[in-house]
Amino acid sequence: MVLIWTQFGVKNKNVNVKCKVRVMHRDDSSSSSSSGESSRSEQEVPCLSIKPVGKDFYKVLGVSSDSNEDEIKKAYRKMALKFHPDKNSDADAEEKFKEIAEAYEILTDPKKRSIYDQYGEEGLRSGSGVTMAGHGSTPRTNVRGDAHTTFSSSFHGSDHFDIFFGSDFDGKEEDLFNPFSRFTFSHVGGFPAHDGGLRRGRRRLQRVAVMHDLLVTLEEVFHGCTKHMKITRSRLNPDGRSLRSEDKVLNVVVKKGWRAGTKITFPREGDETPNNTPADVTFVLKDKKHPQYKRDGSNIVYTAKITLKEALCGCTVNVPTLDNRMMPLPCSDVIKPGAVRRLRGEGLPLPKSPSQRGDLVVEFQVLFPDRIPPQSREIIKHSLAKC
Repeated sequence: MVLIWTQFGVKNKNVNVKCKVRVMHRDDSSSSSSSGESSRSEQEVPCLSIKPVGKDFYKVLGVSSDSNEDEIKKAYRKMALKFHPDKNSDADAEEKFKEIAEAYEILTDPKKRSIYDQYGEEGLRSGSGVTMAGHGSTPRTNVRGDAHTTFSSSFHGSDHFDIFFGSDFDGKEEDLFNPFSRFTFSHVGGFPAHDGGLRRGRRRLQRVAVMHDLLVTLEEVFHGCTKHMKITRSRLNPDGRSLRSEDKVLNVVVKKGWRAGTKITFPREGDETPNNTPADVTFVLKDKKHPQYKRDGSNIVYTAKITLKEALCGCTVNVPTLDNRMMPLPCSDVIKPGAVRRLRGEGLPLPKSPSQRGDLVVEFQVLFPDRIPPQSREIIKHSLAKC
């Protein structure tokens, strides 16, 4: 008779399993076997690899398999906020949200994570993944819980409204790239439980964004600036029903070279009502009329007025720049009305590359005399006879 004794030693989900196999004959006795005989009859041989099957929960959260609990929790919050059905209208957002919660529940539970690392998702569903002789199997593990309960508990029990519709955002540029900057966790437990106020779990729709024109000069666009804009808005009182009026100053940063039509949005800084969350406040850049230039994208256009004599005989035009310099522009050829010359790199900064600049375009306007004396007329006729 042959008996096989198997020892599993899996520590990582990507490591193959090795077994120790001991062959014992009917007349052998384990207690009387010598060490030499044991070494000959017991061998370590590779068995079939056990690779986890099912979902890769580390990949779902975008973390590595050696991530700690804090890294996993941070990744979960970021992904859950992105795919929450109340914020994401994609068709697969609900399923993705549940999958993210499932991954978080497993990877933050030491026992579940240990089973998953060894045997994968199927191991969790079956109990331990592999039944070892003489050890039995572990009870089946409940893999997927309530995704919304997981979401709420990961934010310390905060109500969804507090998470999504907090108003602590101050419009700083760095906050635009921080997924948690628009959410507040200060009102732990949700909205106050007033009979006439908002009930917990009731979803409020956001109001339409409030649009404001933001007038800027070409000099402000050239150098960049910060505009301090005072707004008056309506906000809910603690009772959840009555409103109060309050003022707030928003600091609007205008970057070098930004073009007319550029929008700067301050989320949740507008009016609020019992039925609506605060509206966004959006400022739309508009160019102020300039006394010397017209804007054409990153180029600026300057109109130089010259006399007929200068147009025919040549001249040097002094062109002012936005940084208060005078650029001499020699013109030796005949200048026709509407002729254009360019001063390269003397325009506005490029929005995506502020170190580079557009051109200063000089358009010529030739001023004709109202009348010419008869003597001068004859001279001109003679001089232009062959033109």
